[in-house]
Amino acid sequence: MQPLKSNEIFGSWCTLLLPINPDNSINFSKLELEIDALISMKVNGIYSNGTAGEFDLQTEEEFDRIQAILAKKCEVAGVPFQIGCSHTSPIISLERVKRSAPLKPGAIQVILPDWYPPNMYEIIQYLKRMAEAASPVGLVIYNPPHAKKILLPEDYMQIINAGIPLLGCKVAGGDEVWYAKMKRLVPGLSLFVAGHTLATGFKLGAHGSYSNVACLNPQIAQQWYERMKYDIENALKLEKRIQAFIHHEILPFITERKISSQAVDKFLSALGGWTDIGTRVRWPYQGINESEIIPVQKRCRKTLPEFFS
Repeated sequence: MQPLKSNEIFGSWCTLLLPINPDNSINFSKLELEIDALISMKVNGIYSNGTAGEFDLQTEEEFDRIQAILAKKCEVAGVPFQIGCSHTSPIISLERVKRSAPLKPGAIQVILPDWYPPNMYEIIQYLKRMAEAASPVGLVIYNPPHAKKILLPEDYMQIINAGIPLLGCKVAGGDEVWYAKMKRLVPGLSLFVAGHTLATGFKLGAHGSYSNVACLNPQIAQQWYERMKYDIENALKLEKRIQAFIHHEILPFITERKISSQAVDKFLSALGGWTDIGTRVRWPYQGINESEIIPVQKRCRKTLPEFFS
């Protein structure tokens, strides 16, 4: 596909979730079926190798195979896609960018160097090298709350002013002051926030979400985003119920049991039942036992019935 412009990155984007076999290998047949399901739901876009894609737990051969499958299917269907080239090693991440750019994704996602927090000089030099390798495809910075370096609005402005072709970012978001500052300092940047805060973010200026809510049901998450355009008040009411469900049923897995984000995202997909990838995550991380699906699903149906219609 043609490289995306920043104003072409919007809406509800869905992550690839890796189906893992009992022997810790990737089930590529199920991965293909998952992509087919996402394409059939007419989502705004698909991206690989976010946190839920377990990007740090793949061999390079596996990485290349995943991106090739995604690129081929999305090209045929005309669905925008982004390739996540992140890795905890900047050198491996750079090599992933070099190999992924010829697949012609709409954008390439990267994280910042992660073992030690980089300063702004280091960030700009790192992104310059990434941008050169990705050209003509632009970059999206994946900067979640657990990143070692959380970028401020002023930092994004400095990156743009350094001439780096930054299209967008995934961030936690902020209050009204934060959104106003982002719009003032980097008005052309595609701003994506967490799925469960998208309605509030949309009202304040966010353009979309690389969405955890889409893990539960991509089609309903897409419909929810579309509703924000003409009925923001009811979209906000649904957001309150989504957040209540996550707070009571999902957050304790992370805060009390110390379960990883990728395990939680796969558990959400199991609750929604739209794809058959299971809840297993790659070694050494712990998945959520499938015996926990039914009781949580029953409570989810009461709080969020539209996700099961």
